[in-house]
Amino acid sequence: MAVAGAIIGAAVGGWMNDRFGRRMAILIADFLFFIGAVVMASAPNPALLIVGRVFVGLGVGMASMTSPLYISEASPAKIRGALVSTNGFLITGGQFLSYLINLAFTNAPGTWRWMLGIAGLPALLQFILMLLLPESPRWLFRKGREEEAKVILRKIYPADDVEKEIQDLKESVEAEIREEGSAKINMMKLLKTKTVRRGLIAGVGLQVFQQFVGINTVMYYSPTIVQLAGFASNKTALLLSLVTAGLNALGSIVSIYFIDRTGRKKLLLISLFGVAISLGLLAGVFHETTSHSPMVSRIQTSHFSNYTCPDYSSATNPGAWDCMKCLKASSPDCGFCALPTDKLLPGACLLSNDTVKDLCHDESRLWYTRGCPSKYGWLALVGLALYIIFFSPGMGTAPWIVNSEIYPLRFRGVCGGIAATANWISNLIVAQSFLSLTEAIG
Repeated sequence: MAVAGAIIGAAVGGWMNDRFGRRMAILIADFLFFIGAVVMASAPNPALLIVGRVFVGLGVGMASMTSPLYISEASPAKIRGALVSTNGFLITGGQFLSYLINLAFTNAPGTWRWMLGIAGLPALLQFILMLLLPESPRWLFRKGREEEAKVILRKIYPADDVEKEIQDLKESVEAEIREEGSAKINMMKLLKTKTVRRGLIAGVGLQVFQQFVGINTVMYYSPTIVQLAGFASNKTALLLSLVTAGLNALGSIVSIYFIDRTGRKKLLLISLFGVAISLGLLAGVFHETTSHSPMVSRIQTSHFSNYTCPDYSSATNPGAWDCMKCLKASSPDCGFCALPTDKLLPGACLLSNDTVKDLCHDESRLWYTRGCPSKYGWLALVGLALYIIFFSPGMGTAPWIVNSEIYPLRFRGVCGGIAATANWISNLIVAQSFLSLTEAIG
């Protein structure tokens, strides 16, 4: 529901940016997010919790396309890319911080209320600080408020450069107004204007591919992926997810350094090449893990005689069963209890429930329900780490930078909103399909 709200927020945000300005759009996003956090923290039932999620989503969607746009228009050209990358770093750094904060709240009374409610504080802080910041000078020029824009530009640029910047901005805006005429913006006009159409193909394409290379699958489900690679412990999986979030933040710092030196296109190509190699490595590791999983032992299974997996008991050829086949049993679900001496030796195929899990753990054995024991599990972690390291500096930040720069000023808010909406729709498709695909094809 949060992602669905973000789709609407991004779509409305584009129109709001052009109508009321970048600063006002961020203030509204902060307000919506704060209300959502308060509603979630105080929710007496699931329905109100979902309403809170929608409000938070609206705020996130609106801010996701407005923030890079505001930063790019209110910063000096030579460090513009680095500053928009900094926005990406603060997002990924914030994700890492949120993991730590939630970890701290796991032992607090009313655990989830604190986790959801505390998210309102950054929104409130940003709302207050945004009141002290100016509007985008480009947007002010566009609205004919030239004197206000000049005052802001004089604060941004050194005295030697400021007059040239004012003149360039003025000429740019006047040229766009002459070229576009006074017709209202609509979808047909966007598609008929060649520069805008080509910009949208590039901008929307980058946002869609950013999601379809699977980043949010990794961020949302990294504990699950770690378990699929053969790490049984929930705690281990969560701790390794912290590493994933940390590497994502580190990659954003790399982007700040290289984005204005290397250029957007080269960084994107390097990023995509590395992502493809990393995903290939991950696919290979998972193939090895599933095709060489430990066998199921009749002797080990009979050790837990009252809890044998029903599908295994009724199998015509139980000798062919391995761990993967045991985990795929679904009426009811079954799990694999590995030997304490060597998890790769034949183990027991048992019913999957908390009682059996505790019995398995009581004998110092490992209990597997998602993935099977494997000697290649560490290679999956390497693949996951490489994926994040390659993704974050390029595909992680560059699509937002490109979308904040590529469109003519008059269409920038609307087109940025369209691109951000495409990003969130793709995000929703990936998030909703991943577990179903895992069930269907392994």
